[in-house]
Amino acid sequence: MKLTARTLILDLLLAIEGQPLSARDAISGAALLGIRENNVRIALMRLSTEGLIEAVDRGLYRLSGAAHELAGEVATWRTIEARTRPWRGDWLVVHSGPLGRSDRRRMKARQRALDMLGFRPLDPGLEVRPDNIEDSVDAVRARLVKLGLEAEAGVFVASQFDAAREARIASLWDGKALNAAYRNLGKELEAWMQRAAQLEPEVAARESLLMGRKAIRQVVFDPMLPSPMVDADARHAFIETVRAYDRAGQAIWRQVRGLPPLV
Repeated sequence: MKLTARTLILDLLLAIEGQPLSARDAISGAALLGIRENNVRIALMRLSTEGLIEAVDRGLYRLSGAAHELAGEVATWRTIEARTRPWRGDWLVVHSGPLGRSDRRRMKARQRALDMLGFRPLDPGLEVRPDNIEDSVDAVRARLVKLGLEAEAGVFVASQFDAAREARIASLWDGKALNAAYRNLGKELEAWMQRAAQLEPEVAARESLLMGRKAIRQVVFDPMLPSPMVDADARHAFIETVRAYDRAGQAIWRQVRGLPPLV
């Protein structure tokens, strides 16, 4: 995703986990990334008008209640592995065929929900993924609806697809590409952490945000496939690296903002 004043403000609010963000801090952070002050002020006004942020005091903002559900889902990337379980070979299925196709906003929210939980299209209106997340299909259904899927969509567990569909299902995810991403991006993050102390704080803050967005997005949208579809050990090592990187990046941003380090 392109980094704009809007996405920067939302990223910063997610990073500080419930604390208010001042317009001054948003502007100073944007300046490090070459984003103009006027763009930040316009973005703050529009996000407030849309109901995604709310003022808690003069010049202080936080995520609104309307934004907390999706924000909370994104924030759970730190514990995403706890939501997986052993795979027995069955598949989670979403039947969205009867749902409307004319409302682009609803379709975008629907697709975002499916993407965030790793579903892939098998047939028109039929999306699947391994049944290895959450502790029940009810929990998966509730999570999908929370993320934007219409409540009337069918969500169920299936098995014993015909041979042709079984072969197609196996090709819906690129396990080799995921494994490569775990290793390559993990190495990039580790290399940055090793040299971060040598950078000027402003440079380190800018780089930590840009690389961190990429890494966290990789985790948030990871399909969390079971072995042997992916190398689960490589994924675990990658997520641990992202956690360490996130802690380092937050410490740098606190330093740039003149805040005391977290204990």
